[in-house]
This record gives sequence, structure tokens and C-alpha cells, in this order.
Amino acid sequence: MVIPMIIGYNMAMKTSNSQCYFVSYSADIDECRYGYCQQLCANVPGSYSCTCNPGFVLNSDERSCQDVDECTTENPCVQSCVNTYGSYLCRCDPGYELEEDGVSCNDMDECSVSEFLCQHECVNQPGSYYCSCPPGYSLLDDARTCQDIDECDTRNNTCTGQQTCFNIPGGYHCLDPVRCDEPYIQLQDSRCMCPVENPTCRDQPFTIVHRHMDIVSNSRVPADIFQMQATSRYPGVYYIFQIKSGNEGREFYMRQTGPISATLVMTRPIKGPRDLTLDLEMVSVNTVVNFRGSSIIRLRIFVSPHSF
Repeated sequence: MVIPMIIGYNMAMKTSNSQCYFVSYSADIDECRYGYCQQLCANVPGSYSCTCNPGFVLNSDERSCQDVDECTTENPCVQSCVNTYGSYLCRCDPGYELEEDGVSCNDMDECSVSEFLCQHECVNQPGSYYCSCPPGYSLLDDARTCQDIDECDTRNNTCTGQQTCFNIPGGYHCLDPVRCDEPYIQLQDSRCMCPVENPTCRDQPFTIVHRHMDIVSNSRVPADIFQMQATSRYPGVYYIFQIKSGNEGREFYMRQTGPISATLVMTRPIKGPRDLTLDLEMVSVNTVVNFRGSSIIRLRIFVSPHSF
């Protein structure tokens, strides 16, 4: 490298012999002003040196810089590393979230994010979750909905040959044969009759019909759940429908829907499992012959343990 030399004449320094003294000096050139380095430049007397920003290395030409792929050299990320120009980014697998340190991954509890992921129970596991169903249910193909298993249809029950298997959501009941108490006699499997010729039947309901049904726990209310209707209509006869017994909690009432019909309405949610028996009475009043009689539907209601 050629450094220009500047020669000056010092007029102030003279001797009696008229001798002259010459002083020579040189000025450093700041090469960094000319952009010799791609990134960082440090000027030194008579020369310069190039360096690179973090995330880069100096090439062999000692002027240009090359990106360092941290993902292959040190890979500081716990899971996935993405190289960027001069740096890197850490990414997490599905089901994980990046922690504040920018490199670690923490399991995401999907079950705490939403209560609607699963119909019954959400079970968190590392990087994922799964839905489970209670006994008596199977998980559908959508992996979140539970479907009742009909134990009566699959014969996976403990009912005897004399009993009737009655399926309910999440389980089943073994129903014993209907037995009619005195003074009633049995007409059909589910119907008991008090003979009119028997004096003790005068103040008793003429028939008692046994029925059963199921509802899910905490059903939405009000809800029409059972229909009751007279089988025939006679001139001068009108009907009164009422709940004779079993409604101590006031969860139901009878709504008359026509001259010969009424509907049992559930007015309060019932939490299962529970077993209820209601006597629904239909009173027949004949104003022509001054007659009053009644019939009973003995309705047994099974409330399932779950709301689905």
C-alpha cells in the first residue's frame, strides 16, 4: 500500500548559515468509509479489519459475511428449529406451546381450553388429548360423542328368563313380571282389573296399567314426557286427569290437552340416577247416571345417570 508523502518547508527555522530544515508527515486513510466490509468495519492505522454481526461468519475473502445455520451447528431448540437470516426460531410440535425462554416447549392442556371438546370426559396427555365415555357407552367415530350400548340387545345383562330387560342410557334394568295385588286380577302382562262384582272394588280404581319409560339426567324443562288418553268416549261423560301419588317433589303436573287426553309435563330437572313411580289417574264422571270411576297408569320412570 502506497502512503502519500507530503513535504513541507518550514520558513520559520533558519540559521545564520541560511540552512533550511524540512519536516515530513503522513495522514491515515479511513478505509471503512469506502464500504470495503459487508457488515462491520474497524479502521486501524494504515489498514482496516472486517467482522460480522452475531449469526454470521467471515468468509475467506475477509470482507463478506455468511449466515450461520444454528439449527445444524448447535440446534438450541427443544423440538423444531427454523433457521433465519442471521438467527433462528424455535417451533413446537402440535399440542405444545413455546415457553417464554423461546426454546423450550410445554404441553398444552387442551382439556382446559374448552369444555366442549368431549361429550363426557376429556383426558389430557403429552401433546394431545382423548375423550372417554362412562360405562355403558361407546365412543363414536367422531372421537368425542358417546353412544349408549343397548345391553338388552347385545344380551350383555344379568336378567333372568322370567324378567324383562329394559335398556336405559348408560345401563339397563331387569323388570320383574307384574303381579296384581288383591282384590285385583291380572288380565294381561301389564294390566290389573278390580272386578265390579267384588264389593271391595267399589272405591278402588277399576284398572291399573303398568308402564315404564326413561329420561336422561337434568333434562331441559318444561318437557312433555308422557301421553294419557281414554280409550272411548260416552255421552254425558267427562274426564279429569291428575297425579294421584309419587309427585312429592312437585317435578310434574298433568296438562289436559283435550276432552279425553292429557299430557304429563316435567317442570323441574331431575338429576339421575333415580327411580320414580307415578300413579296417573283418569277420573270418569258420568252426569247422566251419577257415576264416578277411575283408572290408574302406574308409570315407572328411570332417570339415567348422565345427560346424554
